[in-house]
Amino acid sequence: MDVREYIKLCCVKRGGITEAELARRTGQTPQNMNNKYKRNTFKVSELERVAEALDAELKIVFVDKASGEPII
Repeated sequence: MDVREYIKLCCVKRGGITEAELARRTGQTPQNMNNKYKRNTFKVSELERVAEALDAELKIVFVDKASGEPII
């Protein structure tokens, strides 16, 4: 699953938030949000705004393949 698919899934789980509504909540135009979805180009700062719009916290973790433990 890529970032675009994950965001869409989270929007569905948060009550069916539309792409246009998510754009509004993150301070973007719907066209700009649509372009990000098409290119799948989200910066970490944009993902933080998406998380905030979804009343969530963004966590990015690298996990060791052998142990399954987070690398900290």
